[in-house]
Amino acid sequence: MLMKRRMGLAALLMSMFNFAAPSVARADIWDEVEHGFADSDGVKIHYASVGEGPLVIMIHGFPDFWYSWREQMTALKGDYKVVAIDQRGYNRSDKPEGEEQYAMPLLIADVAAVIRHFGQEKAIIVGHDWGGAVSWQFAFNYPQMVDKLVILNLPHPVGQLRELTINPVQRASTAYAQRFQAGSPSDPDIFFGMPMTPQTLSGWVSDLEARKRYIEAFELSDFDAMLAFYKQNYPTLREASTEIPAPPPVPHLKMPVLIFHGLADTALHSDGLNNTWDWIDADTTIVTVPKAGHFVQQDAAQLVSSTLYWWLQARP
Repeated sequence: MLMKRRMGLAALLMSMFNFAAPSVARADIWDEVEHGFADSDGVKIHYASVGEGPLVIMIHGFPDFWYSWREQMTALKGDYKVVAIDQRGYNRSDKPEGEEQYAMPLLIADVAAVIRHFGQEKAIIVGHDWGGAVSWQFAFNYPQMVDKLVILNLPHPVGQLRELTINPVQRASTAYAQRFQAGSPSDPDIFFGMPMTPQTLSGWVSDLEARKRYIEAFELSDFDAMLAFYKQNYPTLREASTEIPAPPPVPHLKMPVLIFHGLADTALHSDGLNNTWDWIDADTTIVTVPKAGHFVQQDAAQLVSSTLYWWLQARP
């Protein structure tokens, strides 16, 4: 039986990117995690893990690294084995050369490799932004390896394609992605009018101690690889139309799905959430967070963490 839920919940605080990081001193997982590497056909994928229990894989987006999930890792560590990865190209993971090394089939293979590294057949998959895109595609291609699916600020691909076609606000919001697809890290204004540097990429992190860690992570990262995610995988902007396009051939998902969306996200319009339940044959919970921006897991860290824990516990 399909259960549709939509919850409007208030968040806290905004900054330049509609984000205010929680205090690192209040709940910092940095010194608790164990680090390791999973082999994905010769590419080493770095992870940070904590806790014991059912396996949870957390996948960050752009520009980010495993530490994005610090509050959620803290919330889940008592009951789950939480593994936050660095996607290829980022921080301590390998950075293979060539744009083709960042095509979606390889990104989802990295997730499968991490699950197998821990000796498991399936996991709870949690993804944000590009991590959300990888998570959707992983669920489509490896449904047998997904116990439950959690997506943050990345609408279902069918809804996103629709909005990219018919929604002028969403189309206008893709200007940055088109610039990333066509540009180079050396372009002086590639990153929202700024160059790509560890400092500019971490400028959205308001917590000064956390920002230092972001700068260090981005100093280890490959900016060409970051843009390759867009060059290889971001959909080509179609001609604008008032007619809803034919949906891409994606299977209906049969695992429970939880979606968080910060409504102040200026890159991904919340209209993309409409009709999500039509493409999922399982209970679907959508949590919308007013005033939270794109990085909802940090904008509304307590709300996201507590809701995520409750939702997982309700689906043993």
